[in-house]
Amino acid sequence: MFEKSFITDCEGPLTLNDNAFEMAAKFIEDGDELFKVLSLYDDYLADIVKKENYKVGNTLKFILPFFVCENLKNKDMVDFSKNNIYSVADAKLLLSYLKEAMNTYIVSTSYGQYIEAVSDYLEVPFENTFYTDVDVDALSLNDDEIEKIQEFKDLILENPEDYELFDDIFYSQIAEMSIYDKIKDIEVVGGQGKKLAIDCIIERDNIDVNNMWYIGDSITDVEPLAFARDNGGISISFNGNEYPLKVAEIAIVSPSAVATAVVANIYAQNDKSEVLKFIENYNACENYEELFDDYKIDLKIKEKFFEVFDDNNYPIIKIIDENNFDDILKASKYMRNNIRGEDIGGLG
Repeated sequence: MFEKSFITDCEGPLTLNDNAFEMAAKFIEDGDELFKVLSLYDDYLADIVKKENYKVGNTLKFILPFFVCENLKNKDMVDFSKNNIYSVADAKLLLSYLKEAMNTYIVSTSYGQYIEAVSDYLEVPFENTFYTDVDVDALSLNDDEIEKIQEFKDLILENPEDYELFDDIFYSQIAEMSIYDKIKDIEVVGGQGKKLAIDCIIERDNIDVNNMWYIGDSITDVEPLAFARDNGGISISFNGNEYPLKVAEIAIVSPSAVATAVVANIYAQNDKSEVLKFIENYNACENYEELFDDYKIDLKIKEKFFEVFDDNNYPIIKIIDENNFDDILKASKYMRNNIRGEDIGGLG
């Protein structure tokens, strides 16, 4: 075990996917639009209503009856996931370095079928991952319920902002179906669920709470980012939207995970204060190669960084404050949409 733990979200910092959205688009007619509407409803319940005991990321639960209507099985999810992994550039380089530098974990809201495929692809031990555990083979609907769910889909798509209708559908009508007993017990690893995963990691690794790093990009990362920040750890938004940028201390805007690897390299060898000092020097720098030499950046990471970037396009690595927030948000959203696509980039 190392003294420090690197904990990362999957979709965003490591992969370009939104696996659940992509499966909805593949297996459900108009599933892409349905998923986007339900994702906004999820954000509404978490961020506006602040529904009691609500775990952000419940879009993954809301969409399940619609998957069952299409007879989606675990094997379909596994096969689709294995064949549709799109990683952030140089994510493998980052994780290869981290294996020798810090305890490394993936904490994701994604379904376990996707995370198992990603862990194999990126060579991260599956036991070092946390995810939303769903057995779709155990979910079923009778013929009348299938017809009803199809009607609900039409109603949702016809009334995409009628959240009172959605409340009735998901918390009254579907709650009367037998499938609800199994869906309600699913623990979504989002928001507070990710924070609980971090508690488990800290205990497992027996590290000080301030010797942790968390990196994320969406609303499901708010609680773990705030926890890392408030306890003296490293909290980073990677190509994040407004939600993580409001709570993270550091922003990285980059098409490549090698920018993350640079900061991780410094943190592995030093304390947090040296990371913050590097970021200040990075933003005042005129000779980046000399800076990297001064901080003894790992040779493979350094070579890849200068292969990817040059004087005209160095990545943003900044400490977030009220003066630069708007500029970072604009650049971060642009990068997010550019490398992941606007459909996925626009999800909370």
